[in-house]
Amino acid sequence: MKNISSRIGFVATRLIGTDGVSLETEKWSNILSGMDHECFYFAGQSDRPEEHTYLVPEAHFIHPEIEVLNSDLFDNYVRSSHTSSKIQALRYHLKQHLYQFVRTFDLNLLIVENALSLPMNVPLGLALTEFIAETSFPTIAHHHDFSWERKRYSVSAADDYLRAAFPPTLPSIHHVVINSFGGRRLALRTGASSMLIPNVMDFENPPPGQDAYASEIRSALGIQPDKYFLLQPTRIVPRKRIELAIELTHRLECGGVLVITHASGDEGSAYESYLRDYAEILGVQVIFGSNIINHHRGQTSNGKPVFSLADAYQQADLVTYPSTIEGFGNAFLETVYFRRPIVISSYEIFKTDIQPKGFRVIGFDDFIEQQTVHQAREVLRDPDLGREMAEYNYHIGRRHYSYRTLEYKLAALMHECLGA
Repeated sequence: MKNISSRIGFVATRLIGTDGVSLETEKWSNILSGMDHECFYFAGQSDRPEEHTYLVPEAHFIHPEIEVLNSDLFDNYVRSSHTSSKIQALRYHLKQHLYQFVRTFDLNLLIVENALSLPMNVPLGLALTEFIAETSFPTIAHHHDFSWERKRYSVSAADDYLRAAFPPTLPSIHHVVINSFGGRRLALRTGASSMLIPNVMDFENPPPGQDAYASEIRSALGIQPDKYFLLQPTRIVPRKRIELAIELTHRLECGGVLVITHASGDEGSAYESYLRDYAEILGVQVIFGSNIINHHRGQTSNGKPVFSLADAYQQADLVTYPSTIEGFGNAFLETVYFRRPIVISSYEIFKTDIQPKGFRVIGFDDFIEQQTVHQAREVLRDPDLGREMAEYNYHIGRRHYSYRTLEYKLAALMHECLGA
């Protein structure tokens, strides 16, 4: 019989879909479960096992009440008294549920996934901070992004809340960052030390080969057999600079189709409208594929097949990743794991933490250069060259970003938190 060492509660605004926080949470919970710990989940929306999940709708950043609060907090330097009162009411409501979550599952450790980093749900961050302050509960604050890294939080009527809870510095909180820059900024702003644990993939277990189901994704998306499949495996938000992927597809002049896997997410639909217009101006076929691409295979409500993100990677000829800001870059690691060549911008974390490992990529800085277009066209026309690059990258990824690396780091972190 398995000996359960610890009962761990993950807390997040949502734990569903293909966003980076949800994917990394799943990896952490899988590793921790393999280390004889038992995992439970608190969120506003979740696809984790129902018997291990505690749902509170107000914990989600898209809850109507939270959206109204955010519009008042991050569009001005002054908030209304009504907003302050509503925040306090929701903070208390969520804090009571956190107490119940811990009691219900008899937890002895919390892992907070970005809910103490980005202020997408201010009442939840305040509730967590108060709960931890009142109980000295052992907590790992897993920071994927910080508010000071996002332009959308630069105009704020919530500075007092941000200083208190995003992130808080309390004795029982152990901070984890996913890049070295985040660790340095956290220390400079708060004085808090942190452990660096980068994102990972299961490189010890390569993905299975393509099957008949995956081969149907091209026709399901409407990609003709003689067209190149360019994959943009990200959400549709401005910092992803997807317009550069559209420009690249246009300048390749070799019949490329760009597929965007994710939806707009939490930053509105204006950017998606702009991308549609831009693609039409350049005459580029762009497919918005979030309706049939998800983390796992399945079916739509009308019985049509839903393909996994893995299916999309395995069928792609080239991956585009022109982001200007990334906390780490899950799409880069996924590309390496699925052995695909990539065109990538040298965003800061890639330049400082990842590229020095020696990965072979088609890189650029601020704009698409002619050399970028030439190299991408060469890889498309010579698949052996792309395979050689991808195989080389896979071995580097296995050395630095494997599940084994994560397991070592989590074992040290658990010992630090609980002596487990």
